[in-house]
Amino acid sequence: MSRVETALAESNGQAAKLAFLCRAASYPDRPRAVEVLETHMSWVFLTDRHAYKMKKPVRTDYLDFSTRDRRRHYCEEEMRLNRRLAPEVYLAAVPLTAAPSGELQLGGSGTPLDWLVKMRRLPAERMLDRAIADWRVTDGEIEAVAELLVAFYRTAPRIDLAPEAYRARYRAAIEDNRNELTVHGAAIPRARIDAVARTQSAFLAENAELFDRRIAAKAIVEGHGDLRPEHVFLGPPPQIIDCLEFERGFRILDAGDDLATLAMDCDRLGDERVGRTLYATYNQEVRDPVPEQLIAFYKAFRAVLRAKLAIWHLKDEAISDHGFWEQRAQDYLDLAARLL
Repeated sequence: MSRVETALAESNGQAAKLAFLCRAASYPDRPRAVEVLETHMSWVFLTDRHAYKMKKPVRTDYLDFSTRDRRRHYCEEEMRLNRRLAPEVYLAAVPLTAAPSGELQLGGSGTPLDWLVKMRRLPAERMLDRAIADWRVTDGEIEAVAELLVAFYRTAPRIDLAPEAYRARYRAAIEDNRNELTVHGAAIPRARIDAVARTQSAFLAENAELFDRRIAAKAIVEGHGDLRPEHVFLGPPPQIIDCLEFERGFRILDAGDDLATLAMDCDRLGDERVGRTLYATYNQEVRDPVPEQLIAFYKAFRAVLRAKLAIWHLKDEAISDHGFWEQRAQDYLDLAARLL
């Protein structure tokens, strides 16, 4: 077996890749240190100036990163999609290769073992969640973010959906959220979970015309899919990162619903100006503004979804702080109940 073949066999394991990427000497700009973050789906390696994201070889009901070729595809998709709202952040899809000597290299012309997304590292204190916590968000910064998003929706591809199919998506999601919270959220009162789900389902049934009007207004777009305060860089200029790249269906939604995740989470963090400005700016630009009661539904729907994602942390054996995630899920559920 050649040295390259040996390297491929040995380095195909995650341990060797992670050990290499944790070393400062592995990066061309020779950073002082490497900080490592882990999510359910990725590892992120932070150097002085850049962030490198490597997808985990995982497969679930809604994503498949199980092969090197699929991880390369989704790295390229992440680049393509995120350059819509963050053109100055997403730099390249970079291979992790085995050199002729058998050593690993970031980039290079050797045999690719894996792929990473290379990004410009953004200062944490300029992300919206941190700025809200520090009471440092100006009206002008909120308006700039709103204008960026409205321009994005103005040019985003319009998606044709049958009204009944559109409403059926919400019905199915409401029931799925209820089931997941019931199964995994033992600390959350079952009555609260059921009450929120019933109220959402009743609103959907009794206000079908609100949803159908959004279809008629051509408001369904291929959007961002995961607008969170921690994904918003205030700039200047503002940039919005971490679009959902792994499932197009999650990005197909009413622009008013896309805005709801960001508005809802900013409400939770204590700055309701963000949501008000987002919807005021959007509604000025469209023929059929999002009605207040539909905004409340969308925000509540996104809050319950975030409650479900929070409770999913309890399924991760590496997570030890179960109390934190149980409380976070409860907080989101309480917010949904207030909105409804």
